[in-house]
Amino acid sequence: MRYFEDFQPGDIHELGDVTVTAQQIVDFGTEFDPQPFHIDEAAAQRSPFGGLIASGWLTGALFMRRYVDVLLADSAGAGSPGIDEIRYHQPVRPGDRLSARLTVLSSGPAFGRPDRGIVRPRCELLSATGEPVFSMILHSIFLRRASAAQS
Repeated sequence: MRYFEDFQPGDIHELGDVTVTAQQIVDFGTEFDPQPFHIDEAAAQRSPFGGLIASGWLTGALFMRRYVDVLLADSAGAGSPGIDEIRYHQPVRPGDRLSARLTVLSSGPAFGRPDRGIVRPRCELLSATGEPVFSMILHSIFLRRASAAQS
């Protein structure tokens, strides 16, 4: 179990890889972001992207799944008050293999809640060449170890 105290500035957590499929791109795009370059290969070929690309929202969801599976599922996570920024650095295409990485930028108290703290990580998906394709600065709330022991 990971608690607030287990996340220190400078910590890097490698969260594993995910390979994006054309079917994921089209299914997600059809339901949530039905722009032609997300749902129609022919239309995508005529777009400025020259082919099918993932919705940025799908890209963020792919990161989030890795974060939950590798870190949050075995933690004293208590939600999130938000995100400072989301960036889509490069288009994500079918067949791209992406690596998820979380780097702790800072951690501190959750104001008014001494039983928990806020961890501020940079969350990234990196291409096979190590270039970021997606990033966000997240705020994650975790219970403090001492608080969990007292309950």
